[in-house]
Amino acid sequence: MAIELTVPDMTCGHCVKTITQAVQAVAPGAQVHTDLATHQVRIEGAAQAEPVRAAIREAGYDVQG
Repeated sequence: MAIELTVPDMTCGHCVKTITQAVQAVAPGAQVHTDLATHQVRIEGAAQAEPVRAAIREAGYDVQG
């Protein structure tokens, strides 16, 4: 099952790296796929969505979805 989120303030490679690290801190085996143009983040391998959302928020980003 994949988690699909929109992160409107993800705008650069540093954002992608920070979000990826935040997700993998709470879901170590997760694969994170990002699309900067559409601000989409797709996470595969995370059991629950809410800890992932919370980790991205704690990293300083707005999360939708």
